[in-house]
Amino acid sequence: MAPRLQIRLMTWDVKDTLLRLRHPVGEEYATKAQAHGLKVDATALGQAFRQAYKAQSQSFPNYGLSQGLTSRQWWLDVVLQTFHLAGVQDAKAVAPVADQLYEDFSSPCTWQVLEGAKATLMGCRKRGLKLAVVSNFDRRLEDILVGLGLREHFDFVLTSEAAGWPKPDPRIFHKALQLAHMEPAVAAHVGDSYRCDYQGAQAIGMHSFLVTGPEPLDPAVKNSVPEDQILPSLSHLLPALDRLEGSLPRP
Repeated sequence: MAPRLQIRLMTWDVKDTLLRLRHPVGEEYATKAQAHGLKVDATALGQAFRQAYKAQSQSFPNYGLSQGLTSRQWWLDVVLQTFHLAGVQDAKAVAPVADQLYEDFSSPCTWQVLEGAKATLMGCRKRGLKLAVVSNFDRRLEDILVGLGLREHFDFVLTSEAAGWPKPDPRIFHKALQLAHMEPAVAAHVGDSYRCDYQGAQAIGMHSFLVTGPEPLDPAVKNSVPEDQILPSLSHLLPALDRLEGSLPRP
């Protein structure tokens, strides 16, 4: 009897899948601003950041690399625009705050590992799986993962800055498969974004799991993702992988 097909590669999103910020963005921005003599409301900064980030991402996708920007300049512009939207018109006063924030968000101290992440990664390793990161992050990610003790679990880290394409572009997933020397049918992706992670991986024939956390799922998403591909927490991954492999057809 032919053995069942097994998953051999797991690719991982990072932000809000394995890591999250220790403090909300608005609080981080407000704290650093105050250290530089600027008093700005944290809630206003949080709202302004979401607006600035969305506009910047639309105007200059993937850190504006194809338009001549560096990821550092891209982020500094986001910070400047965030403070502008929150009512701070003096760009010169914000510039040192922006520099400090860029450095702070490069530091592992600003991030925390989500519960169950290390145990799940170790469990995947014990199964003999090859593990890799596929993330819409910039060049700072490698050092952050090293500082938090996660880098050792991965065979490679592929960021959208390095690849040149952000998820859900199929090319970043194909690049990861190429680096891992794997076919889509034996690979699965884990992430918290329905569009970028779940749909992006599925579109090229990979399996995928959606990390949802404790919050209620959007009904449209819930109705389009099989229940055994939804992970309320990372501790649900290995049992879900067992079920997936048990349901795969024999080659």
